[in-house]
Amino acid sequence: MAHSLPSHASVVVIGGGIMGCSTLYHLAKMGVSDAILLERNKLTSGTTWHSAAQVRALRHSQNLTRMIQYSVDLYSQLEQETGQNVGWIQKGSLSIATSEGRLTHIQRQEALAHAYGVEAYSISTGEATERWPLMNAEDVIGAVWSPDDGRVSPSDVCAALIKAAKGLGTKLFENTGVTGILTENGRIKGVETTQGTITCDAIALCTGLWSRELCAMAGAEVPVQACEHFYLLTKPIDGIVGNTPTLSDHDSHLYIRDDSGGLLVGCFEPMGKAVPPGILDENFEFSLLPEDWDHFEPMMMNALNRLPALETAEVKMLLNGPESFTPDGMFMLGETAETRGLFLGCGLNSVGIASGGGAGMNLAHCIVHGHTAYDLGETDAKRFAPVFNSLDHLMARAPEILGTHYEIAYPGRQLSTARSLRALPLELEYKAAGAHFGQFYGWERPLFFNKTTEPEMKFGKPDWFDNVASEVKAAHEQAAIFDASSFGKIEIQGPDAEAFLQYTCASNMDKAPGSAIYTAVLNERGTYESDITAHRIAEDHYRLFVGTNAIKRDLAWFRRHSEEFDVALTDSTENYAVLGLMGPEAARIVSETGAPELTELGYFKVGPAHIAGCHVRAIRMSYVGEAGWEITMKAENAKTVYAALVQAGATPAGMYAQTSMRIEKGFAAMGHELDSDISPIEAGLDMLVSKRKTFVGSDALADRRKTAKRRLVTVIVDDEAAVPLGQEPIYAKDKIIGHTTSTGFGYRIGKPVALAHVHLENVDGAAVELDIAGQRFAATLQLACAYDPAGTRMKG
Repeated sequence: MAHSLPSHASVVVIGGGIMGCSTLYHLAKMGVSDAILLERNKLTSGTTWHSAAQVRALRHSQNLTRMIQYSVDLYSQLEQETGQNVGWIQKGSLSIATSEGRLTHIQRQEALAHAYGVEAYSISTGEATERWPLMNAEDVIGAVWSPDDGRVSPSDVCAALIKAAKGLGTKLFENTGVTGILTENGRIKGVETTQGTITCDAIALCTGLWSRELCAMAGAEVPVQACEHFYLLTKPIDGIVGNTPTLSDHDSHLYIRDDSGGLLVGCFEPMGKAVPPGILDENFEFSLLPEDWDHFEPMMMNALNRLPALETAEVKMLLNGPESFTPDGMFMLGETAETRGLFLGCGLNSVGIASGGGAGMNLAHCIVHGHTAYDLGETDAKRFAPVFNSLDHLMARAPEILGTHYEIAYPGRQLSTARSLRALPLELEYKAAGAHFGQFYGWERPLFFNKTTEPEMKFGKPDWFDNVASEVKAAHEQAAIFDASSFGKIEIQGPDAEAFLQYTCASNMDKAPGSAIYTAVLNERGTYESDITAHRIAEDHYRLFVGTNAIKRDLAWFRRHSEEFDVALTDSTENYAVLGLMGPEAARIVSETGAPELTELGYFKVGPAHIAGCHVRAIRMSYVGEAGWEITMKAENAKTVYAALVQAGATPAGMYAQTSMRIEKGFAAMGHELDSDISPIEAGLDMLVSKRKTFVGSDALADRRKTAKRRLVTVIVDDEAAVPLGQEPIYAKDKIIGHTTSTGFGYRIGKPVALAHVHLENVDGAAVELDIAGQRFAATLQLACAYDPAGTRMKG
């Protein structure tokens, strides 16, 4: 260990677990040789040392899987690079199913694995028993075998990473606690420690259980909460010979493997236990929480059923080690919204070892290059609403998140804890109409209406199918109301408003007041940061509408690009309600409710009016392919406007109907079809990009035009009974050419429909197959959208 703290370092990594060690290693590999790592106690003394250390490659998205695959490659070659044995054991993993829902779940995982380049195979119950002879397989109805998965020794991996990093010039300081974080004008300036103060340009905060408290020192919000995590260790037992695959019995909430000739039996029980504040203090070093056999007993009974040999096994210990969890079960990676130069690598949700290699590489890449190596938007450090940073909400939510690790991934499942955090202005009206709500950025948004009972969770035709059908029919034949109030709203005001948006947005923003513009917001690589709709209200005033989950991220991005412009940026999200009135009866309804002038608005034009005596501002546009307006009003006027629209014949419709109609229209959405790996060229939206101005990403986009091709297509499935859910691999003959992104049933065309990214020449009319849980369904690709490709319906 180095002995004297330097006065300055380019990057200070805080935390000596797998995430901190991996980040330091990758910073060194990327040339940041003066980076240092501070650890309050000793390396791995927080949660890393007691990790079960499973490394399973397959995740629910391609890039998360890619990230774990990087970890596999890194761990398997570290010993050769450093001479340090890391205990890498690659014996594969076996996932079993004891219910039809679980069988479909693991079959969908197998299909995903094929799409993402991960080896996985369905095997018989007999072959599963051959791979795990100690297993009671009487109730097992199927299994999937993943040969490339493995495990590692956490402490040895960290030692190897540090050894390599130090060899490249970086330094480690153990027994050096952080007592303060210095900022100036919203930027990181330095770190105060028990060994002195050091200035720096950036901090990589990889402090696991303690991240929320340390980030608060820098004025940033990090909603992470510790929960107890249990696994049982036995002394050696007969039948364990050498190393075995990891056995995943997720119907019983268990993972099982050998350990020193005995068994390691761990669980993610349906509802975990949060660790109260004050337990995990600065003295919690290589420590554990008390055994709790009462809490573990139901899992123990499940384990005895699966492994009869446990009945006579001698218990070594019930390990209870804390792990940190976030409100959505994904870790936090990247720069914070509140403080420039403060980068997070925390909230690993008990998958730190599997994620650590690839996550550390991406965090280092973010610090050095300003972005992750590939899109990891689902881990963005700026994705949580401030309301989730409440300790009460975290204590309620984190135990449920622990349990979701092994839940069946049924479509439409909603979390039950920490709900009703943010209410739409029309919440009571929607409840009266039988709304079934989903939570988005803390908001409760209607998914569908006329709910009579809680829907059954299943992979087949959903319980809400007919509800959504009636809502689509209303929008198609009469008029429906879609609530967009939760969308983020940013006011851009000042003499440089136009110049600022011309620089930050890809479309031409130099339109007259009363115009609306749909535009990509790109990064320096020419790929998507966001897509927005802007209303030009006056020469010096635009209102931007951004995605519900994107407001914190997008506001931070715009603010960080505004320093050279005379503009003021304001978050006005909660000041306004937005109601989309869509359908052939929409024109009659706005006329009858006091706003006939709206019928004179041209497409993508904005105008003021009064509905039921309330001032509104409406844009002629449609996200669902039917004629209508998105109507903005003061939040306090929403009840009056809504009542008038309903009285005139409109009916409320939920997000599921909107999504179905969006997919039929081929409209791309951030986080589905659009992300930071995709440019407008691949998305088929380059025609909306200005070719006459310079903007963020314009040079990179021009270069990309020389080689990039459109990849986004519509997929129409022949079989009306097929239920695609997203991420299904697409086969042309026996070759995977892409995967679906957004999926749904197209009620207006009478068939399942999807959007997809594909790599295929001669796309239009191509016959393909979708793999849905191991079953192939015939489908057709087309460049045009599935419904009304000429757009005559929505343009009136």
